[in-house]
Amino acid sequence: MSKNFNYTRLACAITALSLTSLAGAAGLDRSGQPSEDFSSDGTLAYVSAVHISPSLSGVEADGKVISDTANEYQFYGYGAKTDVNDQLSVGVFYDQPFGADVEYQGKNSLVDYSNPDNIKPSTATVRTENFTGLLGIKLGENNNFKIYGGPVLQKIKAEVDIHGDPAVLTALNGYALNIPTNTEYGYMVGAAYVKPEIALKAAVTYRSEIAHNVTYEESMPVIDAVNPTLPPALRLSSTQTKTDDLTLPKSVNIDFQTGLNKTTLLTAKARWVPWSEFKIVPPLLSGNAVALNSYKQVVIKEAALLSYGDDSYQLELGLAKRLSPILAVSGTVGWDSGAGNPVSPLGPAEGYYSVGLGAKYNVTPNWAVSAGAKYLMLGDADGQLAATKKDLGRFEDNSAYVVGVKLSYQAK
Repeated sequence: MSKNFNYTRLACAITALSLTSLAGAAGLDRSGQPSEDFSSDGTLAYVSAVHISPSLSGVEADGKVISDTANEYQFYGYGAKTDVNDQLSVGVFYDQPFGADVEYQGKNSLVDYSNPDNIKPSTATVRTENFTGLLGIKLGENNNFKIYGGPVLQKIKAEVDIHGDPAVLTALNGYALNIPTNTEYGYMVGAAYVKPEIALKAAVTYRSEIAHNVTYEESMPVIDAVNPTLPPALRLSSTQTKTDDLTLPKSVNIDFQTGLNKTTLLTAKARWVPWSEFKIVPPLLSGNAVALNSYKQVVIKEAALLSYGDDSYQLELGLAKRLSPILAVSGTVGWDSGAGNPVSPLGPAEGYYSVGLGAKYNVTPNWAVSAGAKYLMLGDADGQLAATKKDLGRFEDNSAYVVGVKLSYQAK
C-alpha cells in the first residue's frame, strides 16, 4: 500500500463512531472509557454530548401493564491530549461511565396509585463522573508501540424511592435510599500498536475497579408497622445513616482499526465488564431482611438492592469512508450480551443488537463537527426485585434511540 496513505485524514471518519458506540450498554454502563482518542498523534481536544431515548415497558403476570419505565437522559464528555515530544504524550479526559434514570408509570406494582391526588412512582437515579489523566510513552525503532496509564478520580451519587403494591413489594414498599456524592480513586493502563502508513491501530485498555466508602441514608417505614409484631429483643430500626462499601467494576476495552484502502477504514471494538461481581447492599435494608427472615427461620446472608447474574460482553464492527477531504461517514453494527436474566428494574432489558450511522464534517482543517445516531433493539427479559427475588413481569419488544454530537480540534 502506498506510503502516501493519509492516516490523519482517514482517521477523521472514526471520530463519529465513538459518540454512540457504548451508550446504553449492559448493567449501569453508559460511556465506556475515553481511551481510543489518546492513541492518536498530535494535539486533540473535544467536547461531546449524547442523548438516549429508551422505550422500556412490560406486563406483569396478572396482566398489569408496566408502561415506559426509563427516562430520557444525557451524558457528556470532554478531553484533550498533546504530544510533548516524539516519545511523550499527556492527556486529560472527563466522562460519565455509569448511570441509571428510572421512573415507573401506569397502574402496576411499582406505582402507588392508592391516592389519585398523590400518585407515588418508584424512581431511581445513579450518577457517576470520571476524571482521567493519562501519560503515554512511545517505544520501538519507529515509535509504533505506546504504553499509557494514569489516575482516575471517580464521583458517585444515587437516590432510590420505591412505592407500589404492598403485597408485591412487602418490606420494600416505601423504602428510600440516598447516597450523597462520594469521591474515590482508581487507575487506567493500556498499550497500543500503530502503523500509520496503513491506518492500523490496536489498543487494549484496562480500567481498575474503584472501591467507595459511601454513606447510605436509608428509610424503611414498613418496619414501624412490623415492630409491634416482633419480640422486644428483635425490634428493628426504620431509619439509619451508615457508611459501607460500594465497588464499581473494572473493565477492559479492545479497539482495532485498519485501512482497507486509501479512503476506507475497518473498525472493531470489544468490551468486558464483570457485572456479576457488582452489587449494592444497603446495610439497613440488608440487615432488616436478614433479621426478618431469621425470625421466620429462613437463613439468608444478605439482601442486595441491585445485583447482576453475568458478566457483560460487547462487540461492534464498523466501516468509515472518507468521501472528500472534509467529509467522512461511518456505519456500525453491534451486540451486547446484557448482564444476565432475570434483570433489575433499573434496566429491564437483556443486552441488545444495534445499528448506527455517523458523519464528520471538517469546518476548517483543524476544527470539525461530528454527529451520530444509533438504534438499539433491546433484548427481552424477566424483571425481578433483587432484595426479595420477587418476579415483576416480562419486558419484551423494547428499543432505544441514541444521538450524539461532538466538536473537535485536531492538529499535528
